Amino acid sequence: MLTQSKLLRRRSYVLPSTFSFPRRYHSDSEDEGESTVTQVVELLRSPAKQRDYDQLRPFLCGASHHQLLQITLGLGSIPDALDFLHLKAKAEPNHPHHLSSVFQGALELATRHPNSQAELLSLHTFRKSNDLSIPLTTKSASLLLHCLESERMLDDALLLFNELDPSSKSTGHCNGLLRGLIKSGRTDDALHLLDEMLKPDSKFPPNDYTGTIVFGELAKRERHGRSFTDEEIVGLVTKLGEHGVFPDTFKLTQLITKLCGKRSNGVAWELLHGVMTLGGPVEVASCNALLSGLGRERDIQKMNKLMAEMEEKMIQPSVQTFGILVNHLCKARRIDEALAVFDKLRGKGENEKVVGVEPDVVLYNTVIDGLCKVGREEDGLSLLEEMKTENKNRPNAVTYNCLIDGFCKVDKIDKAHELFIQMKEEGVQPTVVTFNTLVDGLSKHGKVFSAVELFNEMKGKGLNGNVNAYTSLISAFCGVNNIDKAMQYFEEMSSSGCPPDARAYYTLINGLSIAGRMDDASVIVSKLKQAGFGLDLACYNVLISGFCKKKRQERVYEMLTEMEGAGVKPDTVTYNTLVSYLGKTGDFATASKMLKKMINEDLEPSVVTYGAVIHAYCLKKNVDEAMKIYGEMCSTSKVPPNTVIYNILIDALCKNNHVEKAISLMDDMKVKGVRRNTTTYNHIFNGVRDKGMLKQALELMNRMIEDACSPDYRTMEILTEWLPAVGEIEQLQRFIQGYQVSLHTTSSHILDNNLMYSFKNKV
Repeated sequence: MLTQSKLLRRRSYVLPSTFSFPRRYHSDSEDEGESTVTQVVELLRSPAKQRDYDQLRPFLCGASHHQLLQITLGLGSIPDALDFLHLKAKAEPNHPHHLSSVFQGALELATRHPNSQAELLSLHTFRKSNDLSIPLTTKSASLLLHCLESERMLDDALLLFNELDPSSKSTGHCNGLLRGLIKSGRTDDALHLLDEMLKPDSKFPPNDYTGTIVFGELAKRERHGRSFTDEEIVGLVTKLGEHGVFPDTFKLTQLITKLCGKRSNGVAWELLHGVMTLGGPVEVASCNALLSGLGRERDIQKMNKLMAEMEEKMIQPSVQTFGILVNHLCKARRIDEALAVFDKLRGKGENEKVVGVEPDVVLYNTVIDGLCKVGREEDGLSLLEEMKTENKNRPNAVTYNCLIDGFCKVDKIDKAHELFIQMKEEGVQPTVVTFNTLVDGLSKHGKVFSAVELFNEMKGKGLNGNVNAYTSLISAFCGVNNIDKAMQYFEEMSSSGCPPDARAYYTLINGLSIAGRMDDASVIVSKLKQAGFGLDLACYNVLISGFCKKKRQERVYEMLTEMEGAGVKPDTVTYNTLVSYLGKTGDFATASKMLKKMINEDLEPSVVTYGAVIHAYCLKKNVDEAMKIYGEMCSTSKVPPNTVIYNILIDALCKNNHVEKAISLMDDMKVKGVRRNTTTYNHIFNGVRDKGMLKQALELMNRMIEDACSPDYRTMEILTEWLPAVGEIEQLQRFIQGYQVSLHTTSSHILDNNLMYSFKNKV
């Protein structure tokens, strides 16, 4: 790119195509002029050695612009034209502007040549390489610029353009150069050229074709070179609009759609309103594009504002306009507002009907779907009945699909199935969506047989199940522990042209792991990876749990290593599973390390984590360590012990002859507000019975009644074996009837009882 100073040094002027030189030689008539041109052409065509230069010289020096052009065109070939150009230059070396018409003629001859681009380029090279300083006519400049643009020689084109006198530059020249710059991705050069065209005093202002070039490029989603920024787009549309050049409806709609697709709704809003303000043509399609963008951002306030502005500017909305508004109101769960708009279109209630807009079946379906999404299926059914009474908007498969899906989601499977039968009776053919939705609903609600029956009906009609339907069936069969059937549907899905997605793989892996079929689960994991999916945290957790249950420690550690390699961090569930497993295997050291690692990774151990460790220690009869962890829970942890943890500890204390501590722990439950349940009392009853603590047993019976805690078969088994043997049948009967028992027992009973258990323990 040349600097401005260099351009000024090289700049010359362009002669207008109508320019004529002072006539030193002229004919008396037009016929004479034509005869002279013919004569000169014949002289020039003769071999150079045989030419009569004395006869030729007057013509070379005195011919008019028109005659020189006609002579050049009459020669008919580029070599002869160049030869003539050299002769003319020698004849008048101090008048290079006299060469312009000859050079124009040579260019025009080149355009007639089959390989005109190459010829034009050779003439361009000739002009540059021969220091003739030939000024260009407007037509010459146009021909050369067009050629250079076509050949993407944009640096040469810019240099040539800048050589032209400003008064000789035209909008056409600019448009051609602008088109080439934009297509080549030279955004900054294009913007610079546009700035020149858009100046208030510009001699070559933009026209509609300029707009076509610019707006077409701005609307492209992807382009070569630097993209136009949002601010540049708005700026160009505004500046061109100030010159009366506006995008047509199609281009304006494209621009708004592009901006909204980039979530630049504010810029799209500014663009549309800029065109409106400048008086450009704005039609409903462009407004609809902006409404769609605003709707995706749930900007209902601006949607309503735009609707009001459309009414003010008398832009007639279409049914699609209202469809966009209603659709996004429904998605925003503002169903009452959507119904208000819908009622206005129908002229229902106090609403005045919108003239020229009738709701179509798409709009009805949108409202019905919106109603179903917020649990108002019955209102959706009312609209279905209304559609049946109309000729224009008869319900279609989409209508029924929305309702069937809605009823499935609120567990009204029978009603959903009833609608399925009804649509067939009405002559509306169920689609693959209908079948898949109903199969999914039936499967999720445990109606596996009906789901399979419907699925087979669908296949009988030549319709293929989608991944959701297959996944639902797989999940349903895993839920009833029919793993073989689940695997059958998985294989069928893979072979029927419906490749499983990640959720389908996860569902089957989960079912296999819960069923303990870890080898089969490993096979499905391999297939999942071959399909390009990766395991997520939930899937790793279920696999680790499965391998723990099967006591396959090496596979557990393989999973953990794989998780680390995949960048999947263990969560509380992972650690709970591992701590529980390690505790059960007696590896308390590793379990404690896991617990500390969990805390170090800012994962708060849950009550399940603590419960797993406490339970493991209790199983190994290490009650002291279990009580130590209980103490940590109470003093340092944010997680208080729950009923399950207290029950584990109370049971372990009783079994290790620490009944008094167990009773004390039970009292602590009341202080901390933790509910004592039947299991709590059963553990204590076991302990006091084994130690013959009858009085404490009677107290516990009263407490159990106070806690409104009903005895179960285990409670009755303990007490009926013990109390009658020590003469406390009456107390047992009162307890069974729900009455408080008396704490006054005979000392002989207590003594006999103590002696009996003392003797029993010795034996």
